[in-house]
This record gives sequence, structure tokens and C-alpha cells, in this order.
Amino acid sequence: MKIKVFDTTLRDGEQSPGCSMHLTEKLEVAKQLEKLGVDVIEAGFAIASEGDFQAIQEISKVIKGATVASLARATKEDILRAYDAVKGAKHPRIHTFIATSDIHLNYKLKKTREEVIDITKEMVTYARSLCEDVEFSCEDATRTDPEFLRVVIESAIESGARTINIPDTVGYTTPTEYYDLITYIKQKTKGIEDVVISVHCHNDLGLAVANSLAAISAGATQVECTINGLGERAGNAALEELVMAMATRKDLYAYETNIKTKEIMHTSNLVSYITGVAVQPNKAIVGANAFSHESGIHQHGVLNHASTYEIMQPEHVGRRQNELVMGKHSGKHAFKEKIKQMGFDLTEQQITQAFSEFKALLDKKKNIFDADIAAIVRNETLPVEEIIFLRDFTVHAGNQLTATAHVAVDIEGVSYRCAEIGDGPIDAAFKAIQRITGIHLNLKDYKVHSVSSGKDAQGEAFVKVLEEGLEYTGRGLSTDVIEASILAYVSVMNKILRDSVRYNAMKEQLDDNLDLMMEEAI
Repeated sequence: MKIKVFDTTLRDGEQSPGCSMHLTEKLEVAKQLEKLGVDVIEAGFAIASEGDFQAIQEISKVIKGATVASLARATKEDILRAYDAVKGAKHPRIHTFIATSDIHLNYKLKKTREEVIDITKEMVTYARSLCEDVEFSCEDATRTDPEFLRVVIESAIESGARTINIPDTVGYTTPTEYYDLITYIKQKTKGIEDVVISVHCHNDLGLAVANSLAAISAGATQVECTINGLGERAGNAALEELVMAMATRKDLYAYETNIKTKEIMHTSNLVSYITGVAVQPNKAIVGANAFSHESGIHQHGVLNHASTYEIMQPEHVGRRQNELVMGKHSGKHAFKEKIKQMGFDLTEQQITQAFSEFKALLDKKKNIFDADIAAIVRNETLPVEEIIFLRDFTVHAGNQLTATAHVAVDIEGVSYRCAEIGDGPIDAAFKAIQRITGIHLNLKDYKVHSVSSGKDAQGEAFVKVLEEGLEYTGRGLSTDVIEASILAYVSVMNKILRDSVRYNAMKEQLDDNLDLMMEEAI
């Protein structure tokens, strides 16, 4: 039996704190999800913002194999907005929902059960008048009275829903309970045999994957999940864990999916890179330690036969060991073949630029690892429109000194230099950029990690800021962690300056900062 994989990384995953993505990043993830083989891409929540709407529209234009869905509350305004966003897709879907548990009815919706049934009928009918493919979700289904849940589902089916989602919205249920609930719905609900039963599990009790597998065993044929288990609160069922559980334990789960498992690692890395959310080392399937063995007993066993301590082969999920196969004598053709082997699909112009960055890195690093190349390529394929460019910087710091940073940036052909003090060189550098631009950011998170191994490893810096209620993430890459940090801060500035109001405010500040102007940029 075939199980459909519904990926909601771009909707539920993006709703998790600090995981917002801009349009270019969403398009890159969507294209990789299609390459991975997911059946449905939930591209966003169209009514949530103009940015979400535009992203769904653009994704709908480029995705040809997978269904593209937009979430919508059970209101005409939401549903019409969702349809307008996905109507350009080859396979569009409207995914509408309403809460069904008494907790939500009493404290959130302030509606009776009868009102919810009426809304379900009216809104599913309306959605179906716009789009052939309509999915209906009963929010908080696992805390809903089963008999009332059955009635709501029947109403949705009668009104034209093709997929019925029975979500564990707050991660409350257990595998046994969920199996029994899906079984009950299958046995008691009129018309259920004519629709797809979907499940969407959250991980508040760490049971999202187990619950999803239990639901599949009970007869669900679509599973909703995210890459790396991203999602609100404790996250969602992780796609990689669900797929590999079914692939590895076919004795228990005799199901197939369309997922190309060798794309799992590449997809995981891409999502982690874009969101700035690192994968925990002991994360199943995609964590750094998932196929590592330190214990002497384990190492001995694996060397004799991998199956002693490995239940799946790392190659099946697209993992490989770092290999020192690229060096200063490597040509462009070899570099092109290497990035192709690593799963990247670049234009000739992007290859040329990435190769140039690779050669420049060789002047700073003795050994180039796969992770170094991947970082260069991602940096090239996910550019941010640059208004501000880092020109140069100098820092002075020590445990007996007040940290000082001199930073020069180019803005529209003019260079500005500023010196600031701070609580460390990075804080001083950030303050210098703030003084030049007049944009004072609320730093929410800052972190640096090593891209590969060795004392000359590249540092990848992530900066997250809160600006007018929205979170922005910036990235920087360099063998110098201070430079990487400043580049990340410049990156986040460039994202914010796409807003015309913020851009105009900066221009006014620059006019007042003529004393900071250095010279016409060359």
C-alpha cells in the first residue's frame, strides 16, 4: 500500500520560533522537497501575510509534480485567499480546518457543536466550488468526543472533502489511543472509504512518529510531517524518521512511499542551513552522531559487519563521510562533478562563482571537506539582495581592553566607516553598523559553529533579530568567526532593508552621517 507524504515544513515548520524564511529560501526548499519526492507541499498560510501569499503563488508556479496546498481557516475570506494563492499550481489543494474539541469550542471559538457542523458544511462546500482537491482538518481531534468527531467528518465528506485529517494538534494522544481512534473512524464513518485519511502529529510528549506509525497501521494513508521535525512548540513528526522506519521495518510496515531516501540528508542540511536551527547531534537519521561509533565494542562489531550496530546503511539516506578529494590542483570540471555528486543543481554562472569561492578558500584552508563545499554552494544559491556590503573591519580586544571595532561598509556606491566600543569585538562591530544605518536591532539569537573539522575550519555564523514583530535570520561564512559574524549581521540588515519604510529611514540617517563618509567606492 502507498502512503502519501504531506510535508508542512514551509507552513507548520516555519511557524516555529526563529524559522521564518524569505521567498528565495522558500522556493529553494520547495524545489528540494519535490526532488525528495513528497506528494503534497503545504506551502504556507495564505491569509497570514502578504509574504506568505506571494511565496505560495511562486511555489505554485515552479512545482509540477507535487500537489501544492495552502492552509485556511473555515471562513470564506481565508478559503478564497488560499485558492488565489494556489490556483496557478498544476495540482492545487485547499486545506481548511476548524476546531472540534470542547476545549476549543468553549474557550477559543465560543461556538456550539451544531454551529461547527454548519460551518463545516458551508465552508467545505465553498472550498470545493473553487478547487477539486479539498482537505478538511478537525483541529484537536484527539481531544474531541469521538461520536461528534464522526459527525463532523461525515459532514465534510458529504460536502466534498477528498482528504480528512485527524490531527493530534497538541501532541496529547498515545499510539494505542490513536490506533483505536483511527479504527473507530474507519468503522463508523459513512463515506470514509472514499477519502484519504490523513494524520498530523505534534511531538509534545515525544510520540509524534510513534503515533503516526500507529495511525498508518490502523489505515491512515497520508502522513503529515516536516523536515528535521520542525514545528510549533516541540515540533512535528519528522519526515526522515517516518520514512526510514517504514523502509527499515517492512516486516511491520508493509508500505511504500515516493520518497527518494538518498535525498534525505541533503534536504535536512538545506532546511537547517536556511532556518539556522541546528540538528541535534543525537537526532535519529540525520544527526551528526546517527552513524557514529565511539565505543570500542561497537567499533569492533561494525568493522566486522555493519549490521551488528547499524540497522540501516548511511548511504541510503544520502550520508557520506568527509573526504579530502578536492584541493588546489582541482579544476572546474572536477568541482562541477563534485557538487553534482553532492546533490546540488547549479546554473553555469553559479558554478563559476562557487568555484571562485572554492579557490579563494584554498588560500586560507589546507584541507577542503564536503561540508566546506556545501556551505559555499548554499551561500551562492541562496543570495540576499545586497544593499550593504562589508568592505573591511579591524577589531581590538583583550581581557584587559575595552573592545573596539572599526567597520567600513559600502552603501550604493558610497563608503562609510565607523568605530564603536562594545562588550566584545562582535558587539562593537554590530554597534558600528547600527550607527551607520540608524537601524537598531533587537538581537534575539547569535551562534557560530564549525562547518567542518580542523583548526582552520570555516565558521558559519547565524544572527536572529526581532524587528517590528517579525524575526529575521542572517548568515555569514568565513574562516574568521568575527568576519562570519559581521557578514551575518550585514545579511540580516539587507533582509530588513527590502522594506521600503526601513530603507527610506536608513537613507535619512545616511544623509545625517556625512561625517562617516569615507570616499566614493571603487
